[in-house]
Order: sequence, then structure tokens, then C-alpha cells
Amino acid sequence: MSVANGDMELDNPRLREMIARLSRLVEISVTLNSSLELKRVLQFIIDSAADLLESEGASILLVDERTQELYFAASTGSDPEELARIPVPLEGSIAGTIYREDRPLIINNTAADPRHFREVGERIKFETRSLIGVPMRIRDKVTGVLEAVNKKRGEFDQADVKTMSIIASQAAVAVNNARLVEALRKAYSELGKLDRMKSDFIAIASHELRTPLGLILGYAAILQEEADAAASEHAAAVLNSALRMRALIESMTNMNLMKVGSGELVFQIHPLSDIAKAAYDEVAGLIRAKGQRFELDLPHESISASVDAHKLTMALTNLLNNAMRFTPEEGHIGLALSRRGSEGWFRVGDDGVGIPADEIERIFDEFYQVENHLTRRHQGLGLGLSIVKAIAEAHGGRVWAESAGRDQGSVFTIALPLQ
Repeated sequence: MSVANGDMELDNPRLREMIARLSRLVEISVTLNSSLELKRVLQFIIDSAADLLESEGASILLVDERTQELYFAASTGSDPEELARIPVPLEGSIAGTIYREDRPLIINNTAADPRHFREVGERIKFETRSLIGVPMRIRDKVTGVLEAVNKKRGEFDQADVKTMSIIASQAAVAVNNARLVEALRKAYSELGKLDRMKSDFIAIASHELRTPLGLILGYAAILQEEADAAASEHAAAVLNSALRMRALIESMTNMNLMKVGSGELVFQIHPLSDIAKAAYDEVAGLIRAKGQRFELDLPHESISASVDAHKLTMALTNLLNNAMRFTPEEGHIGLALSRRGSEGWFRVGDDGVGIPADEIERIFDEFYQVENHLTRRHQGLGLGLSIVKAIAEAHGGRVWAESAGRDQGSVFTIALPLQ
């Protein structure tokens, strides 16, 4: 008897319709959770609502936070661009009533309801005979309204309200997630624009500074050679300042090249000892002129790797210049090369001012200075270590710093793959 009753229940058209709706709602839930593209999510919601409720159309209205009016974010069977230009007031409209009062509404005869906002139908040449709408909520906040219009067979009823409410609750979460992702993408895009503007500024500034700086260097060198002792001393001061400025411009240019990718590396198999010697020879005179001791420690074995010799020499030179600036007179600076497993390690050590523990992770950031920029005693833009990091990573390697703290010296290591 129970089997017979079960068969009779399964033959009930209303029951079959409910089962079909539940199956479709499960599909909607899965689809909404698998997409984060806002337009696609909105279109899928209204297509599903119109199909499930057997209506001529459906739409989603969201609130404009600036004007506090509803607008059509998506709709079926109408020109979406034209609809989007029609603001729907919160007062004096069915959608506004649903939004303000946070409750569903069934209007099976819109012609008799004074809240029906007829301007929409007049603008798009569409007659709305019946309407059902439910609020879309995120937690306790109403974010919009989901509507369906013109039931094809019969009238909208409470079963339709339940179906629409389920779709609306899922839709509100999906729309919110899609909006968050869209906002995140926009933020990343804005960051990208700012980064490009910064790169363009550095490129233009460094280019424009080169010409006048070249003239200053040329005239300062001539004055130093031809002037008397007193004037020659002043010319030497000008020349040294101009050389320092040129070094800053080179740092800016090289950092920009590494950032925008136009400074392409030319890889060749090269002995790493030769690169260490080249960096040593480039700065040894300056280091010794400051009264500092400088040692080069190279292995007996030959260590070679596929590298851009010029760029890698630049990275080591930057590390050595950094050590020279932060090491006092009569201090010690060392450059060592060794093999560590499948890597070659360049290590630049000094017994200078050291690095505070809370700063050691940030010193490779662009323009970062451990010292306050208004009171600092050491010169530079804070680009040297950023360039080192960019070059090391472009070689598939890494760089890090170690220090026991203030006045305890520091060691910088560049590790490069030998394959």
C-alpha cells in the first residue's frame, strides 16, 4: 500500500516540479560558486530565475551608494545598456519597497498597483503585467533586489517566492565575492599604473640629468688641471660631487632597467673568480683610500656558471660600495667566493655599523634606508641593494643579509645556481 502511495506521489505533477526545481537550484549553487566574473554571474542568475519561474524575464537591481537609487545591473529580454541608464527610486517603486522593507512582494496585476514604476516599461517598450521580487541580502544588509516578470502560465505564488529567495541568497554572496575580486583586480591595475609611472619618471629624470652632468664633469676636470692650487681644490670638490651624482643616476637607471625588464641579461659560462676579481679591482682603490683593509678570498678550484658577467659584477660592486660606506676608517672588508653544494656563494663581509634585527628583512626594498633621511650620515638613494636583489633573482639565485646587530658588522651573500 505504501509503495502504491509512493508511486502515486511520484506521479504528482506538483511534486515532479518541486524535484526539478530543487535539482536546478543545486546546479545554480555549484555554478555560482565556480565563477568570480561579475557579468557572467549576474547573467547566469537572471537566466536561471526566469527559467525556473517560467517568466518572460528577470532582472537584478543593485543600489548605487552615491545616489541611493536602484539601477538595473542585469536583465533578460531587454536592452541592458538602456535599462542601466534608468534609475529606480527607493520611494514610489515596487523594487524600492522590497529593498526598503526587506521583504518579498508578489504583484499579479501591476496595472492596479500605484507603486509600479512605469517609466521603465515606457522607455524599453515592454509591458509588465505581473511581478515577483525578493531582497538580496549579505548577512543582515540588503544589497539589491531580484525580480521576475510576467508568469507565462498562471500566477506567481508562495512556492515561487521560496525559489526566488533561495536564488537571491546564493546570488547575493556570489555577487559580493565577484565584486571583491573585481575591486582587487582594479587595485592591482592601479598599482601597476603607479609602478609604470614611477619607472617612466626615473627613466626621464636620469636621461635629462645626464647632459648637464656631463658638462659639469668636463669643465670641472679642465679646471682641476689648469687652475692654481686653491682653485684646483675647489674644482676637485665639484668633480667629486658630480661623480657621486653620476653614480646615483647610474643606480636609478640600472634599477629601472631591471624592473621593467629592458635590461636583458646576456648569459655565458664564466669563471666566477674572474667576476670577483673584476669587482675587487673596481673598488679596491677607493676602499684603501679610506684607510680600510680589503681582502679577496678565492677558492683553488675553478667555479663557473652561466651568468651575465657585467650585471653580476655590478651587483658585487654595489655590495662592496655598501660595505665601504658603512664601515669606519681602518675597518675590514672582505669578498669571498666558495662552492656550496650546487651553488656558488659570493660573500661580502665587514665589521661596520651592522644592521638592526628589525630592519634586516627590509634593506633590499627600493629606496629603503636604515637611517632617517633627515639625519643620516651615509650617502645614497637606497637603490644599491635593490639592484643586487634584482640581479641575483634574474640569475635564478637569491641574496640575503646577516648581522649580529648594531656595530657588529654584516655579511651579504649572493647564492647562484651552477647548473
